[in-house]
Amino acid sequence: MKITDLKKKLDKFSLDIKSLEIPEGKIYGIIGPNGCGKTTAMKLMAGVMKPDSGKIDYCGLTPRDITMVLRKPYLLHDTVERNLIYPLKLRKIKPDITLIDHYLEITGLTDYRNKYALTLSGGEQQKLALARALIFSPKLILIDEAFSNMDIESVAFFEDYILKTQTEDPLTKTPSEPKTFIIISHQLSNIKRMCEYTFFMHNGEIITSGETDKLLSSPDNDKLKQYLNYM
Repeated sequence: MKITDLKKKLDKFSLDIKSLEIPEGKIYGIIGPNGCGKTTAMKLMAGVMKPDSGKIDYCGLTPRDITMVLRKPYLLHDTVERNLIYPLKLRKIKPDITLIDHYLEITGLTDYRNKYALTLSGGEQQKLALARALIFSPKLILIDEAFSNMDIESVAFFEDYILKTQTEDPLTKTPSEPKTFIIISHQLSNIKRMCEYTFFMHNGEIITSGETDKLLSSPDNDKLKQYLNYM
């Protein structure tokens, strides 16, 4: 993905990303204080929000290849299983029962497959939304604070799961084309553990970036240092 002169104004807030290149097949992080534009940037990347100006070059990706998981997941007024397979139906992919069973199992929702999804707890809803985003093997997955309502054990599990399945088929365990993840999180432990490269946003701009370990351990930007001191 290549972004050039991307601008978006929302009330008094302005997003301005002059140039950004995100090579495929890696896991990236976006960090920054509340209101800095992380979610707006991600919605623009996902195509659910239109920019006022500028260009996003998806380098061959289509909307069918992209998915986004929000902090507050949107679920259909339907069962757990029908929510899970919804992106398959949208793409006219025949649901595979083995794949469905796999994602119900890893989310702990096997016994709830016929339960009304909106009656699940907040953490269970987030697990379902994350599984729904992964079930059709998208090439670009954008995750906005999707771990926030999960318990510690679930967060650790999904961190491991994403790291493993980024480059392998979840059922056969054989190598697959690497997926690209972009993750927003205020939990720096998520970013440190999962992301190879991280962008820091402030006041609607990406003001510094780098390999995650180096960026967080040896920040060379005063705004980033201030942000890390409060985390």
